[in-house]
Amino acid sequence: MTTVQKISSQAGGSEAPAHTKTLSVNGRDYRYPRQPVVVICYDGCDQRYIDAAIAQSIIPNMQRMMEHGFAGSSLATMPTFTNPNNVSIVCGAPPSVHGVSGNYYLDRETRREVMMLDATLLRAPTILSSFSHQGAQVVAITAKDKLRKVLGHEMLGIAFSAQHADTCTLEENGIENVEELVGRPAPMQYDADLSLFVLDAGVRLLETRGFGLAYLSLSDYVQHAHAPGTPEANAFMAAVDVRLGRLAELGAIVGIVADHGMSDMADADGAPKILYLGDALDETFGKGATRVICPITDPFVRHHGALGGFVRVHFMQDGLDAASVLDFIASRDGVALALPGPIAAQRFDLPADREADIVVIAERGVALGAGTQDHDLSQLAGTRLRSHGGLEEQPVPFIVSHSLSDAYAERAKAQPLHNFDIFDFVLNGVEV
Repeated sequence: MTTVQKISSQAGGSEAPAHTKTLSVNGRDYRYPRQPVVVICYDGCDQRYIDAAIAQSIIPNMQRMMEHGFAGSSLATMPTFTNPNNVSIVCGAPPSVHGVSGNYYLDRETRREVMMLDATLLRAPTILSSFSHQGAQVVAITAKDKLRKVLGHEMLGIAFSAQHADTCTLEENGIENVEELVGRPAPMQYDADLSLFVLDAGVRLLETRGFGLAYLSLSDYVQHAHAPGTPEANAFMAAVDVRLGRLAELGAIVGIVADHGMSDMADADGAPKILYLGDALDETFGKGATRVICPITDPFVRHHGALGGFVRVHFMQDGLDAASVLDFIASRDGVALALPGPIAAQRFDLPADREADIVVIAERGVALGAGTQDHDLSQLAGTRLRSHGGLEEQPVPFIVSHSLSDAYAERAKAQPLHNFDIFDFVLNGVEV
C-alpha cells in the first residue's frame, strides 16, 4: 500500500515555501496547511440539532462560522455508520477506494464475524498519515478507541482516544500524561464528556504545542439518547460551541461535518420498531441458510443495541435461489431497498469484492436486526431507540469557519458535496 506521495511545488524548485506546497493523496491534491487546520467529525449531528440550538441562541460560535464562512449540506457515505465515514473523511475518498464499509463484517474466507478495531481492511493512505510523513505536525484524537488505530495508521504524530486517555504512551500514541494536559480524568465511554474531552485535548495541544493539521472525532452518545431540541441535546451543543470558540480564538481554520444523522426508530408508545430479518429468513429458507450481518455492531452496545438501518445478507448454503431470497426480503414491511451486492456496490461506491450477496436498507424509522437473540435492548442509552445506517441519515452539515474562494463557492453550488470533501475545502478552498 502506498502510504505517502511526495510534496510537489507549484512554483518550482526543491524547497518551496509551505504555502505553495501540495500533496497528492488518493487522487486529490491538498495544499500544505498555512495555519492550524482542525476538522471535526461531529458524530450523529444532523442539521436538526444545529437548527434547534440556533433557535435557542446557544451556539454563537458555530453560528458565526456559518454566517461568515460557509454552511451547506453534504452526503455521508453509505452505509451511514461510524467507521466507513470517518475513514472516508480522512482519506478524502469513498469506501470503494479505501476498503472500509462497516464497523462489523463477515470474513469471506474464514466465515467468521469480525469487529473492525484496527486498520486491517484499509487499502488507501490517509491524508493525516501522508502529511505527517512530509513534516506537518498532525494530531488525531477520537472519542472511541475503536477508531484510533485506523485513523492513526502509519501516522507520525499524536493519535489517541479519549476513551483510553489514561493509558497513552509516547511509543503507542506519541503523547503521555494526557489527563494532566486536559486537566481532568479520562471520561467513561458512556458519557457526553467523552466528546468534550476530545475537543479540550485538541484545544490544549494547540495552546501548548501547536500543530498544522488535526482531526477530532466525537461520539454520538448524546444523539442516540436525546432528540434535537431537548435540554440534554442543547446543553451538549452549547458545550461543544464553547470549544469551537476557543479554536477560533487560537487562529484555527475549522471544518465541521458528521459521519451520519440520527433517526427515531420507535413507535408512539416508545417500543422499538424492528424487523428481525435473520429470524424471518431462517423461518422461510431454513436455519443457517443465510446469515444477516449488522455492520453497525461495535463495542458501544448501549448506543444502539447493534440495530440500524442497513444490514447485509450472506448466502451460507449452495443452491439458494438468489432471486427468491431477494424478492422475499424486498416484500417485508420496513424494507425500503433490497439490492444484489454488486448493484449495491456500484450504486453506493462500495468495495465490490467485500460486499454481501444482498444489501438491505430500512424504511425511515425502522431498525433492521439479525435474530432476536442477537440484540440486547436492555441497556439502550435512551428510552427510545435512536439509530442510523440508512439513506435517511445520509444528509449531514458541512461547515467551514472561513469564507471560500470563488471557485470553491461555485463548486459547492454546482454539485453535491460529500462529507469526505471537507479536507479539500479547508486546505484548498479557504481564503486567508
